[in-house]
Amino acid sequence: MSAPRHIIFDLDGTLIDSAAAILAGYRAAFAACGVTPARALDASIIGPPMAEILRQLTGQSDSSTIEKLAAAFKAGYDSTGYLQTRAYPGIDELLGALRAAGRVLHLATNKRIVPTRLILDHFGWHDHFDAIYALDLFTPRLADKTSMIARLLADRRIAANDAIYVGDRAEDAQAATANQLPFAAATWGYGCLTPDMIDARWHTAATPQALARLLLGDA
Repeated sequence: MSAPRHIIFDLDGTLIDSAAAILAGYRAAFAACGVTPARALDASIIGPPMAEILRQLTGQSDSSTIEKLAAAFKAGYDSTGYLQTRAYPGIDELLGALRAAGRVLHLATNKRIVPTRLILDHFGWHDHFDAIYALDLFTPRLADKTSMIARLLADRRIAANDAIYVGDRAEDAQAATANQLPFAAATWGYGCLTPDMIDARWHTAATPQALARLLLGDA
């Protein structure tokens, strides 16, 4: 793979392991609202936007229940809950190496923009990224990750042949492909990308160190 100048990262399951913090936040929100989850609260729910997750967890689409749960989750997670997030080992070094090599880094995440910025500040990563995009950064809110990446590419005038998207879920790969971007699968994440799910067109990395070699053209 030729080394792209622009590298667009997913966040949850790619740069950070936020499972413990997110699941604790949902458990607290459901308890506070007196609602019983309709399915198990485990890492498999993490990745989609909050409204979609809450519809899965409640088994319903009642807007008042979803809004009540979302407000309770935000109150806890955005104040102290996000501090339980941990960075995957080697990510700090990965980002530093890419920046030192002249790569331009961007973030495109389903996570809300408020906790995204809080987490980046918490790890001292904010200045690594030239652009930080989230679905709710815009009004009206962007529909999905595909449209978010398209908006980022257009806003920053980035050519698809000079960029790559890095994520841990099949949804991430689909969003990259829809925007004619190559995709690198971070298989250390919790996106459930088993070997039989890996598309031959994808690049894969089992560790941040392997990803650094891939993105710098040393693989």
